[in-house]
Amino acid sequence: MKLYHSLTSPYVRKVMVLLHETEQLEDVELETVAGTPVAPAAPLIGKAPLTKVPALERPDGPTLFDSRVICAFLDDRAGGRLYPEGARRWDVLTLEALADGVLDAALLMTYESRLRPEDKQWDEWVDSQWVKVERACAVLNQRWMAHLSGPLDMGQVAVACALGYLDLRHDARGWRKGNDALATWFAEFDARPSMVATRPVT
Repeated sequence: MKLYHSLTSPYVRKVMVLLHETEQLEDVELETVAGTPVAPAAPLIGKAPLTKVPALERPDGPTLFDSRVICAFLDDRAGGRLYPEGARRWDVLTLEALADGVLDAALLMTYESRLRPEDKQWDEWVDSQWVKVERACAVLNQRWMAHLSGPLDMGQVAVACALGYLDLRHDARGWRKGNDALATWFAEFDARPSMVATRPVT
């Protein structure tokens, strides 16, 4: 299998953390690609129609894309430990969706400042994306700490990768303010070997 990836993509990081945690790194060849919404990565054209990373090329099926699809596939391949069965599964999927929503908002903020001409940037729109991030962090801090502190699952990985991206690109906005429990949890989770090994290279 071949994983098309970027060294700073938080969605790719989710997949890489899973590969570390499930001991599948040796089964996947990594190919680094570079692209933006206005300049798609050429190697992905014809393989992943949205030309986004991560994308997982398989020898026995179509290329998989979207980090959630890839993570579910790889976890199933490893025995299904990070997406547990039963009622907890829906909590895991909800947490992963929430974390990916945080990433969506944070990436839109990043693209606004990096890709859009300065005279066309919209500060109110950027701030509205950050409000989504703040709401999500508050909910995680108030509602989800028991789950985050439980057995390892993909919801935790996704949340940690989202918070790590906030530190990377939007640290000055201070997601930790008012979210002490979440900040403490992240500091501990971020020290896991899989998180240390996948810290973005800028």
